[in-house]
Amino acid sequence: MPNQFVLEICVESVDHAIAAAGGGADRIELCSDLSSGGITPSAGLIETARRHVSLPIHILIRPRAGDFCYSDHEVETMRDDIHAAKQVGADGLVLGILHENNSVDVERTKMLVELAHPLPVTFHRAFDLAGNATAALEDVIQTGASRILTSGGEPRATDALLILTHLMQAARNRILIMPCGGINSANIERIVRTTLAREIHTSVGTSRPRSGSNGRDFSRRMGAVRSGLDSALFEKKVVKLVNRLTNVSQNEFVR
Repeated sequence: MPNQFVLEICVESVDHAIAAAGGGADRIELCSDLSSGGITPSAGLIETARRHVSLPIHILIRPRAGDFCYSDHEVETMRDDIHAAKQVGADGLVLGILHENNSVDVERTKMLVELAHPLPVTFHRAFDLAGNATAALEDVIQTGASRILTSGGEPRATDALLILTHLMQAARNRILIMPCGGINSANIERIVRTTLAREIHTSVGTSRPRSGSNGRDFSRRMGAVRSGLDSALFEKKVVKLVNRLTNVSQNEFVR
């Protein structure tokens, strides 16, 4: 696949990690319990995935389902999970902490980013709970995170193309913006052409937003509905995504 794009596939099993690699993905995000939006995978799952997949693996650091306002003991757990992930071969980490008003907790997130060093950190979809995306962008930049995973505050990236495009422009190469949310082979070309995003994240249909959401209740609906894709079909879907991205010519991007 051309180097101008990075396709990150979110998985919760070794079988799907292997299938994603076989389909041509560039990176894996590994988690458990996608039906709740994902929580930290076990050390055993990380180690097994690492043995079978040579792609970069980014590990979700999320101690529980629900909101992203964590107690001191939960943050302590996150610290320990970061240490464990680094020891078993993680290539990056995915995390985020909010205040009760859903603004970015810059101080505690920055502490975790520094603890993760030298591994890059993606600030996950907790970002989409912030009422002011532009202010949240600046806050995340202060934490030292490398990228932001976002659907623009809506269940699907296609519902927030203007916001995602604005975030790409506002980031001004200070941080990567990685669109996510309902991205599939039918819409991925439109998303990258509109937003000019170079990194794309999808769970390939193994999770999808609940219908009827107002786009804000991420604590209940981040990836809320499981889909039982077998590994062969999963790999075929990844191949299709890769092929769609290959169709997008690098010449289309003018900065």
